[in-house]
Amino acid sequence: MVDRERRRLVNATKRGLRDLRIELSVLNHRVGNRVELRDIDFDCLDVIARHGPLAPSALARRVGVHLATMTGILDRLESGGWITRERLSDDRRGILVRSLPDRQPELLEQLSGMNTAMDEVCDHYTDDQLKIIVDFLQRTTEAGRVSSTDLGA
Repeated sequence: MVDRERRRLVNATKRGLRDLRIELSVLNHRVGNRVELRDIDFDCLDVIARHGPLAPSALARRVGVHLATMTGILDRLESGGWITRERLSDDRRGILVRSLPDRQPELLEQLSGMNTAMDEVCDHYTDDQLKIIVDFLQRTTEAGRVSSTDLGA
């Protein structure tokens, strides 16, 4: 009986993660439409803002696109005023991509409803429970990263 309950909980967790992925994808798509960003552009901008500055090749690997595709994405982000490309002083060919803070308030405004809702969700958990949730999310993120890497380009 315990094994059956465990399997039910594990399956419910996996279903919940798939449901969450869909809802976050829909949210990001709608936010992207409002600020005129394609889904992949929005993903790249988020990675740059959170983990940048990055070389275009590192960003392409991180989001799983070909470097030629990344060039078009960066062109759109740069022309939209979201990012800048900076030449490395010690390498004429080296470039780093950096997000620009000027347009970030637009995204924060569009995401304010979700941020408020998440604050309310988190209010229902103790600090110890939130630590477990954070651990679960970090482990799940790493499992996704490893699985994605295993699949390759």
